[in-house]
Amino acid sequence: MRFFDSLNQKVAHSPVGRYFQLEGSGAYRERKGTLFTTEIRAGLTTFFAMAYIISVNASIISDSGGTCVCTPTADDPTCDLNADYMACVYQTKLDLIMATSIISMIASFMMGLFANLPLGLAPGMGLNAYFTYTVVGYHGSGKVSYQTALGAVFIEGLIFLVLSIFGIRQWLARVIPMSIKIAMGCGIGLYLCFIGTQASAGIGLVSGDAATLVTLGGCPPAAVDANGVCQYGHMTNPTMYMGILGLLLMAIMMLYRVRGSILLAIVFIAITSWPRNSAITYFPYTETGDTMFNYFKQVVSVHNMTHTLGKMSFDLTGKDLWIALITFLYVDILDTTGTMYSMAKYGGFTNRNGDFERSTIAFMTDAITITIGACFGSSSCTAFVESGAGIAEGGRTGITAITIAFGFFVTIFFSPIFASFPPWATGPALIIVGSMMTSSVRNINWDYPGDAIPAFITLAIMPFTYSIAYGVIGGILSYIVINGFVYFMDKASRGYVRPDYSAREEWWIDAFSTSMTPLWIRYLIAKSRGEKDFDWHQDDGEYDEDDDAPEYDHEDPNVIVVPAASDVDSEAVDKEKTLY
Repeated sequence: MRFFDSLNQKVAHSPVGRYFQLEGSGAYRERKGTLFTTEIRAGLTTFFAMAYIISVNASIISDSGGTCVCTPTADDPTCDLNADYMACVYQTKLDLIMATSIISMIASFMMGLFANLPLGLAPGMGLNAYFTYTVVGYHGSGKVSYQTALGAVFIEGLIFLVLSIFGIRQWLARVIPMSIKIAMGCGIGLYLCFIGTQASAGIGLVSGDAATLVTLGGCPPAAVDANGVCQYGHMTNPTMYMGILGLLLMAIMMLYRVRGSILLAIVFIAITSWPRNSAITYFPYTETGDTMFNYFKQVVSVHNMTHTLGKMSFDLTGKDLWIALITFLYVDILDTTGTMYSMAKYGGFTNRNGDFERSTIAFMTDAITITIGACFGSSSCTAFVESGAGIAEGGRTGITAITIAFGFFVTIFFSPIFASFPPWATGPALIIVGSMMTSSVRNINWDYPGDAIPAFITLAIMPFTYSIAYGVIGGILSYIVINGFVYFMDKASRGYVRPDYSAREEWWIDAFSTSMTPLWIRYLIAKSRGEKDFDWHQDDGEYDEDDDAPEYDHEDPNVIVVPAASDVDSEAVDKEKTLY
């Protein structure tokens, strides 16, 4: 312990400690309770919690078919039975496994180094599903090609960079009503759960139905018709039960706070699916199965990304690129901004007006990683909700994010292993992550219908329409209509016809309490006026971590330091003790 104590002190007093605002470094706004070893441990925890994205993202994006070409037939409209096409799709998946590791490594490193936030970044769950199943379509069945969609993502990243520099993304994060922002994360959680229960990227518990759209699935592959409907054998597929077992293992290990419980369960189910002489094998004795098994046996390999690297199309003459670009713009503006804000709030970096520490740099980093992701053939990057696992471990600085990046660097050389994780092994992770994201539903203001109903529409429409964007649009429009009508009646009747405002969430008071003009523009204005002293910290305000976030014991981050009895209500302390 003396070695670690000495190491923590030396790092804190070094330029590294001052740059990352470790406690005891003497830096401006030191992060409370931060230690170098705690940051490393937090980074490893977050990495193990989000490492599943390597195989899950590759599975989802490869469902688009990538650059593979196949002519559909009446008997096989999505080319699922075409061996050559499926072999190409598998190679695309291998490319995307390598791409996901590289993208996540670069994005997390940049977020830690430049924004000093403990956030792990990777291709976003929900956004990758939107890219695949809505924009490109399963096996290219949509209106926009894979190459055109990548071009749209690349241009979108550049546009977002400009929006971030001029503070427009930060402005959007502040003007969206709080209940809508919370509901966005909850809706994405339900959306991910829906994907995780299907067969293409999940456990296969849910399948299509001609009458009710969806129904109970779990039938063997031979019983599924071209439309994805089970003809017989419901709940008889052994791989579905392996997926349910993985879900239970994750839940039980999380209950006992086992580090990396999601990844451990995925690895266990994957290993049990690797033997070829079992009913749950991921390597059947078929042409495709033989190809997959031969690659799996390499164990260590650096795969060449021939199907995804630099495959963007910038044909501006066609309408498809513009359709995809506009689609990604409004989805990412509302989705990525909300996700990053939610994680910053969970980490205690948000202030009273809805902004968060180093938001401009964080959004600029996010925008740059979007363009990098497009170059490697993937959808937009975003901050991951699993970053909360590292934050709970005590991670508060960019050292945590840099540790996450190192973890993804190691995975680059083990792509054959990560390529062999079956969907019934990774599908439970989508369900678990969905439950984690939906847990914040309790923070929605359910006491005032003007806040509650638009929030509910937001989180309900996303899974029902299989679209994040439709849910966000539905929530915002319903909020404007409902509360706009109330405002009109209030003003028209001079306050005579009005509802009870006592439970209303007055989010706009804090949102507009500070200037909307970016800090660097205010600096230029001040210089043009001849002002010598400029306060670069004028927007810092009081962050949530200053008075709301729990303090963690340095020796055991699971132990919460309770304030003195004189500072808190004794009944609240008794409830806290009861919980633990």
